[in-house]
Amino acid sequence: MPNLIEEKKGPFKMFGMPWYLMLAVAAVVLFASTMGYLPNNAVGAFALLYSVGILFATVGDRIPIWKEYVGGGPILAFLGSAALVYWGIIPQASVDAVVTLMDTADFLDLFIAVLITGSILSVNRKLLLKAFAGYLPAILGGVVAAFGFAAVGGMIFGIPVADIATKYVLPIMGGGTGAGAIPMSEIYATVTGGDPGAWLTFALSILTIANIIAIIAASVLNKFGETKAGAKFNGNGELIRNAEDISKLEDTKVIKVTQREVACGLILAVAFYVLGNILSKTLIIPEFTLMGIDVKIDIHRFAWMVILVALANVANIIPAELKEGAKKIQGFFSKQFLLVIMVGVGIAMTDLGELIQAFTFANVIIAALVVLGAIVGSAVVGWFVGFYPIETAISAGLCMANRGGSGDVAVLTAAKRMDLMSFAQISSRLGGGIMLIVASVAFGLFF
Repeated sequence: MPNLIEEKKGPFKMFGMPWYLMLAVAAVVLFASTMGYLPNNAVGAFALLYSVGILFATVGDRIPIWKEYVGGGPILAFLGSAALVYWGIIPQASVDAVVTLMDTADFLDLFIAVLITGSILSVNRKLLLKAFAGYLPAILGGVVAAFGFAAVGGMIFGIPVADIATKYVLPIMGGGTGAGAIPMSEIYATVTGGDPGAWLTFALSILTIANIIAIIAASVLNKFGETKAGAKFNGNGELIRNAEDISKLEDTKVIKVTQREVACGLILAVAFYVLGNILSKTLIIPEFTLMGIDVKIDIHRFAWMVILVALANVANIIPAELKEGAKKIQGFFSKQFLLVIMVGVGIAMTDLGELIQAFTFANVIIAALVVLGAIVGSAVVGWFVGFYPIETAISAGLCMANRGGSGDVAVLTAAKRMDLMSFAQISSRLGGGIMLIVASVAFGLFF
């Protein structure tokens, strides 16, 4: 009881720091940014990202409707930082420092690699096999329903089915930007002879709208799961409904780890990432012809990484203490670096002007219908294969309907289910690869 009283009497804290100390830190960093003194390196970027992120998060976590249905502090940090760049408030030199961290150094890839490794290695081996067996049908269920729901929107607004399929559903469900919309634009040009730039411009705009809707939908699904009506559909981050029964089949003794095992978890993450990159460059699927259309499939390094870590877990070749170390560092990254990632994505990877230009009533409604179809289709199939519908809708549905890696982080943040990152990457990467095949066929049919 005395500790509780002391905590109540203590100063208000921002991200664990007394408010006056955090404001002093932010003042120094923002002054340096404004006056051009912010170092153009990872140190300067971290200083700016934490300062901006903590200020926005402190506000966002205290706005009643926002914190419950939109995603709270991290989502406000994401959108707020993107707005600061759009309005020119953050100087270009500071933006360049963030781009150095997020793009040149690719800190986002490190973040995702750690989350994939920790989340997969911490899953019971029998659970992992059961999860992968039913996950692909759940993804396909979301894709089929997304096409169906979007077609209804097309009838409402008088948009042909061909345009609905190729300009709305394909880019939204394509697994993001780099591994989805961009290669899809090349397929469009090859199959139709059209301008890939024109297709890509609209695709990125509609994908941005869907990404925002997916983030909001993730937060709403999380709140629904907390209600009495949604409790039976909610796994609280666990994908499989009878996970506890399966887990009892193996020894689950508590394992104590030191900081060295935690460091080993990081080593495993970067090693699996490098191996995944090697396979993505060397094990290339030859081009083939499908219905008269040349199809090329590139398996992303994250997709290979998911497969490799899963195989290592199932084969039980990673010692238990190192699995626990990977789990510990995953928890650290997901909690302590989340604001860095959200603000970094907002500053370096989000074009707010692109979103504003595409923000028409028809586009918003159709994008929302695509996202809704992804939710419903994946949830229904997920239930029949033994998954919790909310977890399936978030990982197999919403993580197909966002902007790839950065979208996965935002969606899982809003849903408070960062442990589903490995399944989110299956959706974004393997699911996205499937959509490239679908795009090859669809462009040939409709043009």
